[in-house]
Amino acid sequence: MLRDLVRGEDPALVATEVALLAVRPHILVLTEIDYDHAGAALAALADRLRAGGLDYPHRFLRRPNTGRPTGRDIDGDGRAHGPRDAQGWGRFSGEGGSAILSVHPVETSDARDLSGFLWRDLPGTRIAPKDPAYEVQRLSSDVHWVVPIRLPSSPRPLSLMVFHATPPVFDGPDDRNGRRNADEIRLWQVLLNGTSGLPRITPPFVIAGDANLDPEAGDGRRGAIRDLLSDPRLQDPMPRTASVDWSRLGLGEMRVSYLLPSRDLVLRDAGTYRAAPEAGEHRLVWIDVALPPDPDISDSGEAPADDTDVLDSGSNAPARRR
Repeated sequence: MLRDLVRGEDPALVATEVALLAVRPHILVLTEIDYDHAGAALAALADRLRAGGLDYPHRFLRRPNTGRPTGRDIDGDGRAHGPRDAQGWGRFSGEGGSAILSVHPVETSDARDLSGFLWRDLPGTRIAPKDPAYEVQRLSSDVHWVVPIRLPSSPRPLSLMVFHATPPVFDGPDDRNGRRNADEIRLWQVLLNGTSGLPRITPPFVIAGDANLDPEAGDGRRGAIRDLLSDPRLQDPMPRTASVDWSRLGLGEMRVSYLLPSRDLVLRDAGTYRAAPEAGEHRLVWIDVALPPDPDISDSGEAPADDTDVLDSGSNAPARRR
C-alpha cells in the first residue's frame, strides 16, 4: 500500500483521493487502511491530499487487533497462527486497520484505546464459555477508540468513537462472528450506560465506523444495530440510506457504515458520496454538525461553535483490497 501511495498510479487509490478532495471533510475516519508502526502509509496519504489542497496536520492511529496473534487455534484447523486465529482477521499484524486525519487538533494524550478490552468482560457477553480463546479473546476485531478532537471556539472537545466490527458471517453454526459483531456494536451503549467498569462516555460525541450490519437486511443479529440506532442519546441522520452496493454478491444495496452524533449536537446536513467504481463498493458517509452553545455562555447570544464535517469512509479506504 505504501508503495502504491508513493507511486500514485493505483486506480483505487487515485479514485479515493479524488473523492476525498471532492468532499473535503474536516475530520476523516478511515477503515481498512493497513497499519505500520511509524505511520508511513498514513503520512503518505496525508502528503498526497495536501498536494491536492486538503491539509490534515493532525492524525491518530494505534495498532489494531487485526492479525495480532492469540496463540489459540480458533478455527479448529490444527494450527494456531492462521488469519482466523488472530484477535481480528488478518494475514499480518495491522492488516486493514483504522486511522483518523483531522484539520483540528487531536488530543492524543487523552485518547482512550479500548481495543484490549476482553470479550468475556463485557456485561451480558455473548462469547461461548467453551470458546477456544475465551481467556484471551479481545472484543474488538479491529479497534474501539474514543478520541477527543479540539474544535475552534469551544471549551469542550468532541469525542470521536471509532470502530470496525467483524462481519457477522464466515463462521459455522456456533455463529461466533455474529455474536461478536453484535457485542462490538453494543459496547458503545454499555460505555454510555457506565456499566462496563470503564469510564462513562459523555456528550458531545460521534460514533463513526463500519458496523458491518444492516438493520433490515442480510445476515447478523440485526437487533444490535437497531438498538443502537434507536438509542435516545443519539441521532440517526440518514435512516434507510445505503452505504454500500454489494450487487456482485447478490445482496444489493445495504447500510453498514454509520455516523451517529449525540443528541446535543446541531445537525446541519448529512449524506453519502459515491466515488468512482475503482474506489470500491463502499460510499463515503458524511455529516455536518456544530456544537451547541456552551451552557455557561448560552445567555450571551453567542452562536454555536464552528461547523465540523465528519466523514467515515467505511471500507472504501486506501488499503489492500479483498
